[in-house]
Amino acid sequence: MLSAFSIIVRLAWDLLQWCGLLLRPRESLEAEILFLRRQLALYRERGVKPRRVDAATRVTLTLLSRWFDWRSALVIVRPETLIGWHRAGFRLWWRWKCRSGRPPIPKELRELIRRMARENPAWGQERIANELLLKLGLQVSPRTVGKYMPRPAPGRPRGDQRWSTFLRNHARAIIACDFCVAVTSTFRVLYVLVVIEHHSSRLIHFNVTAHPTAQWTRQQLREAVGYEEQYAYLLHDRDSIFSTEVDECIQRLGLRVLKSLPRSPKANSICERVIGTLRRECLDWLIPLSEAHLRQTLKSWVAHYNRGRPHSALGPGVPDPPADLSVPLSKSRHRLDDFRSVHGEPILGGLHHEYSLARA
Repeated sequence: MLSAFSIIVRLAWDLLQWCGLLLRPRESLEAEILFLRRQLALYRERGVKPRRVDAATRVTLTLLSRWFDWRSALVIVRPETLIGWHRAGFRLWWRWKCRSGRPPIPKELRELIRRMARENPAWGQERIANELLLKLGLQVSPRTVGKYMPRPAPGRPRGDQRWSTFLRNHARAIIACDFCVAVTSTFRVLYVLVVIEHHSSRLIHFNVTAHPTAQWTRQQLREAVGYEEQYAYLLHDRDSIFSTEVDECIQRLGLRVLKSLPRSPKANSICERVIGTLRRECLDWLIPLSEAHLRQTLKSWVAHYNRGRPHSALGPGVPDPPADLSVPLSKSRHRLDDFRSVHGEPILGGLHHEYSLARA
């Protein structure tokens, strides 16, 4: 790279000198030519060995030799050498003009091919080429598409779907349930049943009781499943509350019961996680006075959990956003428009807040 830059600089300097010579009188140029030829004759008589000719000098001598009879003025090299420089320059120019291969496709199209390959790991080069042709009107050869597709990572040589994609495709049909306990101010133990949907992380049902029998649990699961959503699997642990009668009732509703392994809370991780969130954000900050008080508190918190609390696992997002939820974009990333203000609505007496935009 440095050698090419030096050649360009030398050629530019020679061009400037040549332009300066064009402005001089003809008599002055002829006198200087005779003067230089006389010195070259002395140089040839004494037999002084010249320096090695660099690339810039070769290009300059080759270009200047096209304007006069150079054979009588050539001293430092033989005529065959200068002719070889002519031929090498011609070959280089012709190789550049007749370079093989197709020209590269635009950068935007290359980025689009890489994006489609990343977003669809199971697609091959022919599928991406057909997608570009039929949907976007871009005619690209499958071999060209394969040239710009990213290479698979060492841990995923086949390029199939990830486990996260596999689980996301099945999460829409899975719900999970579990129990947690809360102690009232009179040291009474209450049991809280929560039922969560895997796909949206939405709490679809909850209830509180002091005596969690199999009949009560069966009725709660019937209310949770309903007939609007088409669930296929119900996941719960091996607690004795989930008896055989409860599982048979759920199976008659069209669901298949999946029991987690003993002492394996990670097998029901989503439900265990929401119970931990329930404790950290609600139950650890209050002492329920009665069963009705706990049910009313959980009702307020569940509404906040489903409709107002951001979830990082959703992108972030809200499991059950309101239909009128629309956030207008601001002109600046860090400033609100002049006609809008931030409104905070307290939840659970100010333990949490839900923020929204309102006109100033």
